[in-house]
Amino acid sequence: MNSVFPIKAFNDNYIWVIKNQANDAIIFDPGCSKSVIDVIESEKLNPLAIFITHHHHDHVGGVTELKEKYGTTVFGPSGETNLDLDAGLKENDCIEISQLDISLTAIETPGHTKGHLCYHSDNYLFSGDTLFSAGCGRIFEGTPAEMFDSLQKISQLPDDTHIYCAHEYTLANLAFAQHIEPNNSEISKYINYVKKLLEEQKPSIPTVLSDEKKINPFLRCNQAEVIKSAETYAEKSLTTELEVFTVIREMKNNF
Repeated sequence: MNSVFPIKAFNDNYIWVIKNQANDAIIFDPGCSKSVIDVIESEKLNPLAIFITHHHHDHVGGVTELKEKYGTTVFGPSGETNLDLDAGLKENDCIEISQLDISLTAIETPGHTKGHLCYHSDNYLFSGDTLFSAGCGRIFEGTPAEMFDSLQKISQLPDDTHIYCAHEYTLANLAFAQHIEPNNSEISKYINYVKKLLEEQKPSIPTVLSDEKKINPFLRCNQAEVIKSAETYAEKSLTTELEVFTVIREMKNNF
């Protein structure tokens, strides 16, 4: 039986780890080597592989040291450069980790960066900086259309998919979501739920895709109140979900 747990790094990063009962482990987006090494040594983990979602330093800063110290195999997006990879992955590439009895499938999700990947296995999705709880990543290298399509791709996964994103942004994202949909009672309930978790010093992640479809404005661009908020901000009528998404992503940038 595998377990998934986060290693906290920097102000709000989560480095995710999957391990089995024999302490074989794989690691996602180790931006900080020291944080990971401390856990590997204290928990006596055997790190088999590292999976990278994109090239930003807070996701890859610890990769080279971990690779040199443990001989860990590194997988990541073939569409990005300057990564210390053993194998570059693209859409639908599948990596089997026999010790953990899981397969991870790469999903290309450009938007935040041009080559961003998410990793899907059974009911897990490691979403990096593409989909957050109640939010989505900033668009640095891609286009709004690419990010919108990436989120639409994720939304087609099974509703019970658990989303393991890379940052604890949930409460701030929910404040924006409530601004966009002030009459959405699901958002109000989720705010109370997340506040309780954080008060208990527990992460708000993972979230579940079925919940995200109720609270995340970036997955709700066809909803009347989201459209109205976007049109009010844009001061014009919007005719497509992409137009709505583009406006509310700009609203979030300035929120």
